[in-house]
Amino acid sequence: MNKLPKIGIPIVIIAIAVIIILFKSAVDIDSGEAGVLFRPFDGGVVTDEPPLREGFNIIAPWNRVTIYEVRQQEVSEKMQVLSSNGLEIKLDASIWFQPQYDKLGSLHQEKGVDYVSRVLQPAIRSAARSVVGRYTPEQLYSSKRDAIQEEIFVETKEILKNQYVQL
Repeated sequence: MNKLPKIGIPIVIIAIAVIIILFKSAVDIDSGEAGVLFRPFDGGVVTDEPPLREGFNIIAPWNRVTIYEVRQQEVSEKMQVLSSNGLEIKLDASIWFQPQYDKLGSLHQEKGVDYVSRVLQPAIRSAARSVVGRYTPEQLYSSKRDAIQEEIFVETKEILKNQYVQL
């Protein structure tokens, strides 16, 4: 059997190292998503540059990317709230939202990947309790329904004003 020449072993080792580095450096971001870059040796989460776009991206092998869905999404909440006269009302609330694309790095740094449960759901609950508590059950189930819906939307939007999420 012929042995590999002395130069063959280092070439194989270098080729394997290059392949590993390429695989660690390649990030594929799907349609409707964006990536937040984390640079452990250069300031952490990148907030002063736009997020990584859809498609194939090359990063340094020691950096990490967290991928967020940036499409419109929905959150539904079933809750029990008290009306103005103290009666318990069952409420189903849905809201459409999406993270602010240009503020995705700040959202990741300040709120984290579970921002829906940390920020959005509590805001919906708070606004719904506040608004429904101003009305009687008769008003809730009559002509005031659209006005109440609009009030909950406006109040939720005010709570989320500086939270990097748009309704």
